[in-house]
Amino acid sequence: MTRSPVEPLICRLAVPTIISNLVSTFYNMADTYYIGRISTSASAAVGVSFALMAVIQAVGFFFGQGSGNNISKELGKQNERSAATLASVGFFSALLAGCVIMAAGLLFLEPLAWALGSTETVLPYSTAYMRLILIGAPWMAASFVLNNQLRFEGSAFYGMIGLASGAVLNIGLDPLFIFVFDMGIAGAALATIISQFVSFTLLFLGCARSGNVPIRLRNFRPSFACYRMIANGGTPSLCRQGVACVAILALNTAARPFGDAAIAAMAIVSRLSHFTNFILIGFGQGFQPVCGFNYGAKLYDRVKRAFRFCVKVTAVFLVVLSVAEFFAAPFLIELFRRDSEVVRIGSTALRLQCLTFPLASWVTISNMMMQTTGKVFRASFLGLARRGIFLVPFVLLLPPLIGILGVQAAQPVSDLISFAIAIPLQCSLLREMSREQAANR
Repeated sequence: MTRSPVEPLICRLAVPTIISNLVSTFYNMADTYYIGRISTSASAAVGVSFALMAVIQAVGFFFGQGSGNNISKELGKQNERSAATLASVGFFSALLAGCVIMAAGLLFLEPLAWALGSTETVLPYSTAYMRLILIGAPWMAASFVLNNQLRFEGSAFYGMIGLASGAVLNIGLDPLFIFVFDMGIAGAALATIISQFVSFTLLFLGCARSGNVPIRLRNFRPSFACYRMIANGGTPSLCRQGVACVAILALNTAARPFGDAAIAAMAIVSRLSHFTNFILIGFGQGFQPVCGFNYGAKLYDRVKRAFRFCVKVTAVFLVVLSVAEFFAAPFLIELFRRDSEVVRIGSTALRLQCLTFPLASWVTISNMMMQTTGKVFRASFLGLARRGIFLVPFVLLLPPLIGILGVQAAQPVSDLISFAIAIPLQCSLLREMSREQAANR
């Protein structure tokens, strides 16, 4: 981690994550495709359920990134005992938090579905889907923790095996449960939680492999100091993922007056946006353990070199993919739902987002670097900016002024402003590292 050339090192760590992200993205798109065969309201229900999934993911990333960030730094300092405590506290805390989400969600299921943006016609589908997703919340949250810890320990390959296996299984189970067993949208949710449990099991076995920090109940020693370390490392992720829930809720609420087709269209665009970012997230996740180890070892030149490499590679990829998606937008939307209104709304929204996709390379890699180096306020602010501080007000203000175009344009406008803010924030961090490096010399 601290001696190999950073470019091949990041690639070696990023490739398994990119593969697992790609497989997971194909699963998400396959899931959307199969549900789209049911009805437009069913497609809209998945969009409504995104907010619930974002909450579960926020909890998992908070404990996973929070413990993982500190595990990599503690390992860089040769503090293996502290790393083992962080790993167990992060894992069991996420498991317990997932149980709380499950109990609260099942108790208030219908009010929750209304609050997340369901319409009268979408409600039966969203409650059927969310009921099963909530049952799987404990191991879904814990899976995010295990995957993040494996990455930060430099064992991204095992994370890839766990995530990819579950995603491939899900792709096979979706049509079986939805169409063969005639379970409809509930079949898609059942396929998801079964596949997530398989991923959880494989990831847990990966953590038990020799060379990784093991999860042990005897190492579950929660303390204020431990949770403070997790909070410092995980709060930016919690902000980023938590505000994604708020953003989805705002988008669903803004799209609701324009009908189920608008909600379905924005759900499809969200899935396609996730696909566009798969290599960006993969490189960022490959960058984080390198950043953590070398920052902990005070090898700041390597951290800055790794940052520049990731930004360049991901920016080029996003430009190429954005151009392709811009021209293929109607075809891509129609793959998931052959509804002229869904295609019309979704095509415009996707094309507008393609204009700002490449800016995410600087914003996302900067945010991950701030988080990994412990710059909690800056990382949290930047994480909140793109999907919260700017997106939510635009989603609420623009539609009354310019109609459905306001829903479609809110995310690109937010991306542009977030990029403008990320430049001075990240440049100040790079200058700080240069000054500290000069002082150490």
